[in-house]
Amino acid sequence: MNIIKKIEGEHLRFDLPKFKSGDNVKVHLRIVEGEKERIQVFQGNVIRIHRGTTGGTFTVRKVSDGVGVERVFPLHSPFIDRVELVTEGRVRRSRLYYLRDLKGKAARIKPKNRF
Repeated sequence: MNIIKKIEGEHLRFDLPKFKSGDNVKVHLRIVEGEKERIQVFQGNVIRIHRGTTGGTFTVRKVSDGVGVERVFPLHSPFIDRVELVTEGRVRRSRLYYLRDLKGKAARIKPKNRF
């Protein structure tokens, strides 16, 4: 088991900020198109985080042209250039699946009060 943990430890990323469900994040992805490489930004609310070693994921939801778009990102993926924390949200749950049924202003998440 130590061999497996050692191999997994080599692939872990420690440069990601601490974020949780309800936070608004910008995920900068490296997209490879043929010979070229570009950065694409996906900004939205984190509705789920699945912690773990190399199998950890987080789900980001945004509304684009009135259609809800969710995307699951591996936490330790080499295709993620960086993750920016835009705002911290004040929520009382770890899974925010109820946002799928809400529209407009009702789907907003209150910002965390900073003193």
